[in-house]
Amino acid sequence: MIAFASNSLLCRAALKQTSIDAATFTFVRVFSGAAALWLVMKLRRRLIVERRVTALVERSSHSPLHRAGNWPSALALFIYAAAFSFAYVDLSAGTGALLLFGAVQATMILWGLRKGERLDAVQIAGFILAVTGLVALVFPGLSAPPLTGSILMLGAGVAWGIYSLRGKGEEKPASATTGNFIRAVPFAVALGIIFVPWIHIDLAGITFGIISGAITSGLGYVIWYSALPGLKAASAATVQLSVPVIAATGGILLLGEPITLRYVLASVAVLGGLALVVIASHSQNQTASPAGQSRS
Repeated sequence: MIAFASNSLLCRAALKQTSIDAATFTFVRVFSGAAALWLVMKLRRRLIVERRVTALVERSSHSPLHRAGNWPSALALFIYAAAFSFAYVDLSAGTGALLLFGAVQATMILWGLRKGERLDAVQIAGFILAVTGLVALVFPGLSAPPLTGSILMLGAGVAWGIYSLRGKGEEKPASATTGNFIRAVPFAVALGIIFVPWIHIDLAGITFGIISGAITSGLGYVIWYSALPGLKAASAATVQLSVPVIAATGGILLLGEPITLRYVLASVAVLGGLALVVIASHSQNQTASPAGQSRS
């Protein structure tokens, strides 16, 4: 979660404290993430071969990385990364993370409803509270964040939610993530070409982009996917509630960003509402599990 929150801090720091443009930052982040993940997977496969595991495992470990992942997921990943970067031209780290996180969770909840999942009264109340918090945050006013940046970040959240849903059933998530990052590079190149007239190369900004892509994105995703098997779904969802808080704290301490009453109230509404949805869902699962066991 620190790695995920650090993406907000690194992107905001690059676009606020250096002269790098959002398109170049996006390309550096996607390319360095793809390179880091490719290297990690290569080293991982070499270790498997060196340990002389079974021939079946060795053959499967040599499947080309370009066959992992898919183009629709890569496009969703690119849209997330690009909208994320352009949004942070205007947004503070904490506000951006809150909008992103809220949009991701809302997308996944709405998809669940579309697939036939049902929410009880507490979950419905929590979802309404969370959406109300997001609306209140971007509602016009003196302390409201810029509308364009807010829309871009909400779009980034929807794209990341779609990417997460598409990758939910992946048997080899690390390989799929690597393949998707590699496929996203051409999209990032195209974006950079479009914005050539406004390009600004800055060494410090490029450094922030490399750290964001290679470490807090690439390796951060590998760590997260490695941790997921040991976490229950409710625990995994709950721990993500910490991301906007970490990002906001880092923005205040490291970037000197102010904190407003509107942001505090919106944070309580969004995070509290989502917590109600997650906790109620966890309670339902615990109640259903003993019943299913008794029938068996």
